[in-house]
Amino acid sequence: MNEQKLWEDCVSFHGHACGGLTIGYKAALYAMELLGLSRSEDESVVCITENDACGVDAIQVILGCSIGKGNLLFHLRGKQAFSFYERISGRSVRLVLRPTPDNLTKEEKFHYLQSKAPAELFDVKETVLSLPECARLFVSKPCSCCGELTAESMLRLENGKLVCLDCAHPYHRFDV
Repeated sequence: MNEQKLWEDCVSFHGHACGGLTIGYKAALYAMELLGLSRSEDESVVCITENDACGVDAIQVILGCSIGKGNLLFHLRGKQAFSFYERISGRSVRLVLRPTPDNLTKEEKFHYLQSKAPAELFDVKETVLSLPECARLFVSKPCSCCGELTAESMLRLENGKLVCLDCAHPYHRFDV
């Protein structure tokens, strides 16, 4: 594996080099090392990310996790944390970024992250979320209000008609 080429591919996909991309790059490499992963052409590798920041792009490039394949899922918690799962073996790991030194400029933080080995950047923890089921395909039906095709799993029955979530009227009896 040519790590420099992988980095260049990540930068090309993301559009620029930055500290956030470095975090995802190092997390993906560490997950590969810890779980013996390679790039997923199917759904054999799954990533649940707890953020929607730059690093997710590196995970897509390196591990082949993507929204479209259903093996990249967002559990937004505002944390630089990533859970990786290998379906065949059932093994998993959660990588959580350790605090970085305070008072670093953007450039200094980038160089700090680039200079560290993944094991120096992340705490290795057990995953807390169960491995999600494989992506399912759903039949789409037209919404009776707007007419737009909508996956059956996202339709609601309202007054005997199928309506999409955008057209459905929420039912609230109590202000929560």
